[in-house]
Amino acid sequence: MTAAVKSAVVTAAGGGAAAAGAGMGAVRPAGGTGAELAARFPARPVISSWPQTRASRPEVLARLLAAPFALGNALSQQTRRQGLLTVVSWLESQAGDTWQERWAASGAEAAADWRDLVACWRTGRAGGPGRPAHIGPGLLVLICADVIRPGLAWLSGFAPARRGLAEEMARTRDSAAFAELAGMCQRSAVGTQTGQTALLRVALIMAAKGGIVAGITVGDCLELLEVTGQVAARLHGGVHSPLFYQLLLDMGGFPVDAPAAMRVFSGRGQPTCAQLIDRYGIACQPVRDVLVDYLAERKPSSDFSSLQRLAYLLGKLFWADLEAHHPGISTLKLPRDVAAAWKQRIMTKTKTTRAADGTAATAVSARLDGRSVLTAVRSMYLDIAEWADDDPRWVPWAVRSPVSASEVSHKKDRARRKSRMDQRTRERLPVLPALTAWASSERQATAGRLQAAQGTAAGALFTAGGQTLRRSVMTTKTTGRTWAEDPGTGKRRDLTFEEHRGFWAWATVEVLRFTGIRIEELTELSHHSLVQYRLPGTGELIPLLQITPSKTDEERLLVASPELADVLSTIMSRIRGTRPDVPLTIFNCGSYRRA
Repeated sequence: MTAAVKSAVVTAAGGGAAAAGAGMGAVRPAGGTGAELAARFPARPVISSWPQTRASRPEVLARLLAAPFALGNALSQQTRRQGLLTVVSWLESQAGDTWQERWAASGAEAAADWRDLVACWRTGRAGGPGRPAHIGPGLLVLICADVIRPGLAWLSGFAPARRGLAEEMARTRDSAAFAELAGMCQRSAVGTQTGQTALLRVALIMAAKGGIVAGITVGDCLELLEVTGQVAARLHGGVHSPLFYQLLLDMGGFPVDAPAAMRVFSGRGQPTCAQLIDRYGIACQPVRDVLVDYLAERKPSSDFSSLQRLAYLLGKLFWADLEAHHPGISTLKLPRDVAAAWKQRIMTKTKTTRAADGTAATAVSARLDGRSVLTAVRSMYLDIAEWADDDPRWVPWAVRSPVSASEVSHKKDRARRKSRMDQRTRERLPVLPALTAWASSERQATAGRLQAAQGTAAGALFTAGGQTLRRSVMTTKTTGRTWAEDPGTGKRRDLTFEEHRGFWAWATVEVLRFTGIRIEELTELSHHSLVQYRLPGTGELIPLLQITPSKTDEERLLVASPELADVLSTIMSRIRGTRPDVPLTIFNCGSYRRA
């Protein structure tokens, strides 16, 4: 389904952690490339000394053996106490004035397993062979009490160090904030494992940088993603899952100009004019420079898509083609035979296909946008000639255009294009009722299967939407997801996603059918697009659908028919749910190059 109508505002992410991010914060202003944005949000520096790490052994033990670090179960507390005493004694034998310096001097983060170092130390003290018991929980309580702060890379890469970290941080350091984060996951129907991984990422930052949840910065989040990616940490949902950032953002602890999504930081920004031209490997440096300068002149008055298209027409279809057929060419003043041969080539395109027996077949067909290539080339020559009157640097390149005015006439092309469009419409119109009927039935069937599955016990059979399925028995809780499987094949199906897809496919078909708008215009619809107009004479309210400027660069208002108004109302009701308003979501459109 297309993104637009969905969320009646903008795109809503589908599934798992992505769905949890929907509604968690609006898009905020942020400019520049990903690297420039990252420089605006530096991570907190790693410090070597703080009050807790400077405490003496008696002070550390007295603090860590009391509430909130002490466990309620006496046996569990006893084993933790043994592990804590062992780790403290081992660290005390290392060089350094603070516990953090001793931890760094021990070489634990460079070792394959720090517990082997403790075992060697214990053997040297005649404490018996093998690893001491319960030293993992002993180190955990030291980390959560902010006595030591291991590096992010070690915490992310050494799985035993992460075991129980989020739970213990929530219990001992910032219980209120972790409870709020967990509540946000639950309200957003985030899967259990996905939510736990997000909380673990928050705990990792707190363990390495100290402080509470409110002290975490945007730079800390970026640093965590970078480090986990470098060490290839195996975390549920992938090392680049952005849910933890969305949760922290929604809590309101980040600056107002913090980007609404982590993917903003990975953007490389729009390619420069030189990068656009250099894609095509132009050999003649002077002509390459002219094309780059020409794009730079056109850039202020063009959007990026148009500029990229112009670079393709001039760089690849014009000059790269000339160099391929006339090696060594170095002037825009083309001989008549060279220009004629190029114009003939550009009006056709060659497509090579491979048959079932492996033989290649070449077919030549007319290029539908051939006139557009000729128009772009003629415009460049005329622009250069005009600019040469005011700027001397264009004078050497102001030559006769190889494309005449008559050759760029689009009248016949427009008529042929209109004819092709009309023919496609005539061919597809008879099957429109079948398409709408299928979309409606699929929506009802998927919704029926989901509802039936939710009312069926795990492992039991149910029949809905013309199919008999078995409710899957899940070993782990999957909040917000309902799974079923085919009794015959055992293939598991995500009924929640099937219903999601069925609804939005129906919504897309119906909105396009009742409005006739373009897909790009559909993706720009929001709940603000539905407006009302009161007739001055009768006071009657007329529902209108506002279409934002798109290909025609003109804003339009369409009268919403009762059928269209019903569809839009159904969409907004679904997005709103039990909330009084439509939640905000992050707009994600692949047609735009955003930093």
